[in-house]
Amino acid sequence: MKKFKMHTEIITLGQFLKATDYIGSGGEAKFFLLQHEIFVNHERRTERGKKLFHGDQIMIFDTVYYLVYDSTSTT
Repeated sequence: MKKFKMHTEIITLGQFLKATDYIGSGGEAKFFLLQHEIFVNHERRTERGKKLFHGDQIMIFDTVYYLVYDSTSTT
């Protein structure tokens, strides 16, 4: 399991995919989510605007990410 530090309290699934380099731009998120099985807290999701919060788990392929809110970082 990999930790992903969030610098805001909420991030969308599309923003997460871009930040983790699965997609190059936000416009690719819709197609990526339809072509691949992505799970948020063990539920398949296809909405790029799905809001993610501290403590959520995202599984992409065989990699599981655990979201951690880091209020001390500004980047």
